[in-house]
Amino acid sequence: MQHNMNNYEQEVKEFKLEEPEYYNFAFDVVDKWALDRTKLALVWADTAGKTIRKYTFWDLSKMSNKFANVLISLGIKKGDKVFVMVPRIVEWYAVMLGLNKVGAVALPAPTIITAEDIEYRIKKAEATMAIASASNAQKVNMACEKECPSLKHRMVIDGDLEGWLSFENQMDEASAKLSKDDVEPTKLTDPLIIYFTSGTTKYPKMVMHDQGYALAHTITAKYWHDLKPTDLHWTISDTGWGKAVWGKLYGQWIMGSAVFMHNAEGAFDAKTTLRLLTTQGITSFCAPPTVYRMLIQQDLNQYDFSDLKHCTSAGEPINPEVIKVWKNATGNLIYDGYGQTESVLLVANYPCMPIKYGSMGKPVPGFDIRIVNDDGEDMPIGEPGHIAVKIKPKHPLGLTKNYYKDEKATDEAFRGDFYFTGDRAYKDNDGYFWFYGRADDVIKSSGYRIGPFEVESALQEHKAVAESAVVASPDPIRGDIVKAFIILAKGYEPSEELIKDIQDFVKHKTAPYKYPREIEFVKELPKTISGKIKRAVLRRIEIERKTGKKGFNGTFI
Repeated sequence: MQHNMNNYEQEVKEFKLEEPEYYNFAFDVVDKWALDRTKLALVWADTAGKTIRKYTFWDLSKMSNKFANVLISLGIKKGDKVFVMVPRIVEWYAVMLGLNKVGAVALPAPTIITAEDIEYRIKKAEATMAIASASNAQKVNMACEKECPSLKHRMVIDGDLEGWLSFENQMDEASAKLSKDDVEPTKLTDPLIIYFTSGTTKYPKMVMHDQGYALAHTITAKYWHDLKPTDLHWTISDTGWGKAVWGKLYGQWIMGSAVFMHNAEGAFDAKTTLRLLTTQGITSFCAPPTVYRMLIQQDLNQYDFSDLKHCTSAGEPINPEVIKVWKNATGNLIYDGYGQTESVLLVANYPCMPIKYGSMGKPVPGFDIRIVNDDGEDMPIGEPGHIAVKIKPKHPLGLTKNYYKDEKATDEAFRGDFYFTGDRAYKDNDGYFWFYGRADDVIKSSGYRIGPFEVESALQEHKAVAESAVVASPDPIRGDIVKAFIILAKGYEPSEELIKDIQDFVKHKTAPYKYPREIEFVKELPKTISGKIKRAVLRRIEIERKTGKKGFNGTFI
C-alpha cells in the first residue's frame, strides 16, 4: 500500500504548505470536489446504526449554499459569532459550511454541556445567533433567561419553538445558488472558528482559529490518517469537540476522502460501533483511547476487519497493551497522535516509520517542536520538559495565535520563541517523544517524579483492569503517594487479594517505586466532554479526603 509519507526525514526537510492570501474551505475545497457530482463526501448512520444515508460533495455544496443564503437574509455577516449546538446529523455540515461561506465564526458546542456553560459561551464570545437541535434548544432558552444582549436570532433544527426560526422552513425558501462574488471574501488570516478548551478546573478559554487552520489540517489527514481520495474515514467525536473538525471535516475532504458519521447518543455502544466499523467499508478509523479500551472488552473474533487499513488514536496517550490486543484482533496497529484544541496535529506516529509502543512519535512536517525547560532551552535526551512549539521567525499555520479576549492566558502560553503546550514529555535517542503528563499531573513522591501515564499503562496490562486513572494522593511521610482509581474488567470483583496482585504486577512492570500504594475500585471515572480523564478532579477529591476539607460528594463512584 502506497503511503502519503515514505521518508520522514525527507518530508520534514521538503515540506511546504502553500499559503494563499485568500482562503475559504467551503468554496475552495467542498465546491471544487462538487464539480464531480458523483463524488462521495459523507456516509451517515442513525443512532441504531440501521439507517444509512450517503451524500455527495454536490449535495453538501447545495445545502451549504442554501444555509449561507439564509444567513445573508438574516443579516449575518463576516466576523459575526454563531453558537452551534447540533448533534451528529447532516445539518451540522450545512451549518458549518454555510457559516464558512459567509465568513461568520462558528462556536461549536458539545450537546451535553449545561445551560450555565451555554450562557458563559454566548456572553463571552458575544454571539449574534444560536443554532440548536430541538433537544438542546430549551437549554439555550434557559441560558438566556436573564439576558444574552448580543443574541439577535435563534434557530431550531427539527422542531417548532416560539421565538425560534425553523431551520427547515428557512432552508425550503432559500436559493441553492451562491457564488464567491455574493459574499465578502475571507483572507487566510480571517477568523474561522472558536473552540472553548476543556479546562478541568477553570472556566474554559476561547481558542480562535483563522481560515488557515482548515488548510493546515492537510497535515493531520495526509500524514497521520494516511488518507487518499478512495478512503472512507471515521473519527469518533461529538460535533462540539475540536476533534470533529480534525476528523470529520477539513483535512479528510482536502485529501478527497469521504467521512463517516454515526449519530451516537447516550452511553457509548461498543457493539453498534464494531458492527458499523466492519460493515460499512470504513478504511481508516480514529478514536480516543477510552473507546479502544471499551472495544477490546468485546469478543473481536466475531467481526471481519478486512476493509480496515489504518487506525489512529488521540486525546490521551494510548496504552501499549491496548495496541497489542487491537493488532492481534484486527491486523492493524494504532498510530498514536498528539495535538491540542489550540493546534492541528503536532506529534504522531506514521506508517513510514516503526512504532515504539507507548511513544507519541515524532513532530509533524511543518512544525518545529522541542522539549525545553522553563526558559525555552533544550532538555537533554531522556529528561522530561515542556512540549513547546517554535513560533519564531514564522508562526506555523494551524496553531492559534492567542487566547481570544484573554491576555493573561496568552502571555503564559506564548513566551519568547515558543508556544508552551502545558504538557510534558521527553525525547529518546531516536527522536521519538514520550508523554510524561500534563504539567500539573506529574506526581512527586519521596523525591521521585512519576508520570501517571506510565503507571496507567502498566495497570492496563493486568487482565482485571478495564480502565484506570493515576493521581497524586497526599501522604504525611512521602509528600504524595501514587493512587490508582480502577474500573474492573468483566468478571472481576474488588478484593484485598486483587489489590495486592495488581500492586505486585506493577512493581514488575515499572520501577518498583512507581507502583500504586493505594487502589480504589470505581464504576466510572470523571471525564471531560471530549473523553479525557479529569485527573485534576480525582486529585482534588484525594486532597479533600486526606486533609478533611469538604467538597466530595461521592457522586461518580
